[in-house]
Amino acid sequence: MYVHRFEEQLLRGDAAQRPRGPKYVSRFERWDDLASVRRRPRRHFAAAELELYFPPELYPVVRHPLVEAKGGEVVKGLLLQRLYDYMEFTTELETLAVIPVATKISRGRSGLLLPGRMMSDAFKIVTDETWHAQFSHEFTCEIEAKTRVTWSLRGSHVPPAFLLRLDEIRERLPQNLRGVEGLLFAIVSETLISGMLSQIPRDDRLPLSVRNIIRDHAEDEGRHHVYFRSLLTHLWPALGRAERAAVGPLIPEIVYAFLEPDYVQTARHLRDIGLTGEEIQQAIAESWPVGRVRCDVAAAAAQLTRYLEEVGALQDKGTLAAFEGAKLVGARYEEPGNVAKELVG
Repeated sequence: MYVHRFEEQLLRGDAAQRPRGPKYVSRFERWDDLASVRRRPRRHFAAAELELYFPPELYPVVRHPLVEAKGGEVVKGLLLQRLYDYMEFTTELETLAVIPVATKISRGRSGLLLPGRMMSDAFKIVTDETWHAQFSHEFTCEIEAKTRVTWSLRGSHVPPAFLLRLDEIRERLPQNLRGVEGLLFAIVSETLISGMLSQIPRDDRLPLSVRNIIRDHAEDEGRHHVYFRSLLTHLWPALGRAERAAVGPLIPEIVYAFLEPDYVQTARHLRDIGLTGEEIQQAIAESWPVGRVRCDVAAAAAQLTRYLEEVGALQDKGTLAAFEGAKLVGARYEEPGNVAKELVG
């Protein structure tokens, strides 16, 4: 098993038989001076910072009438749980999705012919992401200790939604392409997360320590964004026509795997505040109508979609049709639909 893991590539086949990508320009020359793990202090949550924990605009279910009727303290508690979710999502994303891919790249097991400097820079990304996972976890533990409110999902061992979605995508790939979804998910998440992180540090309603820790993360992710955009320019040309035809139509699902809200996680929080199964379905469906989710995902993914166009991914008819079907190109607002089916059982 361990030898297999050592030898396993993310993209199978002989890398030497695949085309080389373009010239690589590193953004890590000043990494020692700029990386948060090198220059930023560890952030500590201050007990006095007990106002708004998370922007309600980014968690619209707290503004639903069924939730607001439970009172301001319940809403405040849900926003605290959403902050916990956010921090733990960061830890899970880094440790389960990004670090394994960056590690493979750093050790020359991506399945691509990458420049030596690009592989060396992947080591720096591993270091950055390990620090992000660590400080997110430790910050969560500090908030729990100082507020005396525990993350309600702690110890549940329920996989984050993106892992379940990735497993479904992997099962639909041919055997010889299983592993490339990890490369693509890393590209998707690392090019999109910098935009997501840019909003919160500017929200002065939030505790300063929360804004600072997310700002630290965002600064590192700006460099990662450039790196993984470059990785896309190496990956796509290296794929054969049949490989592109198999992988391309699944990219919209990989985008949604990362960007779509975790409805099941939200349903558990709503059950904790006393909503019935029917009320939970109503609150989730009306807070995240299908059309609005699609528009939000399309807007968040617009830059990535442009990168995919630039490398020629959307020239494949099946891939373009999948992007159009997912409303990632030519998105229009649709009537609200029920996205909460089968969430509460």
